[in-house]
Amino acid sequence: MNSLTKVIGDYIVTLFGDSEGSEVVLSRKDLAQKFGCVPSQINYVLRSRFSPEQGFLIQSQRGGHGFIRIMQLRFADCDEYAEHLEDLVGNVISEQDSRKLLARLQERDAITPRERLIAEVALRNQDENGRTLFDLPPYKRDTMRAELLKKILVSLAMF
Repeated sequence: MNSLTKVIGDYIVTLFGDSEGSEVVLSRKDLAQKFGCVPSQINYVLRSRFSPEQGFLIQSQRGGHGFIRIMQLRFADCDEYAEHLEDLVGNVISEQDSRKLLARLQERDAITPRERLIAEVALRNQDENGRTLFDLPPYKRDTMRAELLKKILVSLAMF
């Protein structure tokens, strides 16, 4: 049986197909009533399944006339996509956050499982025996990891 989160996420994805556009406007309250859940469940679905890493932007307004606007990101060319990837990484990224980002990109079929594994190995703090690979302060290491991850992702985006 599918989880409620998956059912709600799949429903929203079908709305994109029905609207033939790159934007869907919903009511959090109506969506919660449709699926018999609390509005915070809708918030969870939006955060976990419709993030910028997954190619979406969300605008919302709470209150009586509140709405949720989900916009699917579309890129005109590889340069625009590469710029988006660089923005996602930022200037500093931890090993854990880099793994999360790579997992989301794989889920979205932006990278293959093999590419993800290669990138994760290249971005590790320690080798398989637990030895530290880079004798640097954490901030410097996270800055270098961000630069390396950007280069890897931009290189992959060009193919």
